[in-house]
Amino acid sequence: MARTCRNCSAPRHFGNTPIGPSGRSPPARLALLPDAGHAVATVTYSIVALDPATGELGVAVQTRWLGVGALVPWLRPGVGAIATQSFVDTRYGFSGIELLAAGRTPQDALAELLAADSDPGVRQVGMVDAAGRSAAHTGADCVVAAGHLTGHGVTVQANMMERPTVWPAMLAAFEGTSGDLADRLVAALRAAEAEGGDVRGRQSAALVVVPGRADAHPWDIRYDIRIDDARAPLDELDRLLALNRGYEALDGAFEALAVGETAAALAFFERAAALAPDDDQIRLWQSLAVFDSGDEERGRRLYRSALAIEPRSGEHLRRFLAAGQLPGREKLVARLTDEG
Repeated sequence: MARTCRNCSAPRHFGNTPIGPSGRSPPARLALLPDAGHAVATVTYSIVALDPATGELGVAVQTRWLGVGALVPWLRPGVGAIATQSFVDTRYGFSGIELLAAGRTPQDALAELLAADSDPGVRQVGMVDAAGRSAAHTGADCVVAAGHLTGHGVTVQANMMERPTVWPAMLAAFEGTSGDLADRLVAALRAAEAEGGDVRGRQSAALVVVPGRADAHPWDIRYDIRIDDARAPLDELDRLLALNRGYEALDGAFEALAVGETAAALAFFERAAALAPDDDQIRLWQSLAVFDSGDEERGRRLYRSALAIEPRSGEHLRRFLAAGQLPGREKLVARLTDEG
């Protein structure tokens, strides 16, 4: 059900330290809310969501304010995810996650935080827990156009939007997009922009996704992507998400090599290179694996292309050798990097 309100914007009653996803430094005190010094305005739009198939939780956000990723998203694997925005009090994030971890529902946690807040009218918050329960709040003093929608495993919230179609479009895009959680979260941000987005323009964006594995630690993060200052932050978010996926594939290649699965490793390297074609480090490690697989001509071509971007690529490999990280590969590295 959509709720709209009058306002949602800048500084007042901001919680202590601007921290985001779990693992960053906690505030000096854990009082549930106010009495806090200054505030930061992140008049903005965001989405908080659970992928029920994988258990991943995520938050995506864009705004016309510097460094939104340090303020709005708060997540903990297996517990929940929160976006706190408008006149931001980050204790909605920190204390909210603690309340969810202690067994509160999002509805109860949000009610407890609002009850302790001396100025709830300027807050906007979305919460989703690991069971898919959701809750949201748009204060009566948020800057128009402002409102939110909730569903099972998802909340969308926005304030200071060009028009009140922004948050319905976000929810529709999230629900209508295929792909993994990150893809669907970014689709929601793109849909917001298509409806006009933040009436002030755009400056920063963030995407945070935490894993849904049963063995995930509280500090585990799959993606933590931040664009602190850019004229087209969503374009940069797309680029960095692809780069992150490339490095995920690179990790997969290393893991496959560690257990002797050369064919799988080569496939991972190909995927990494396709996702990040200009990344010389991916190309360097791919060159070594391809060279070692017997395709020495292609391996050398890949190596030289990495060398053209970063002239110290050969030294990169030699330093790994010296540290004992490439056992038995001394001759292989020497042959690959021989410029004679």
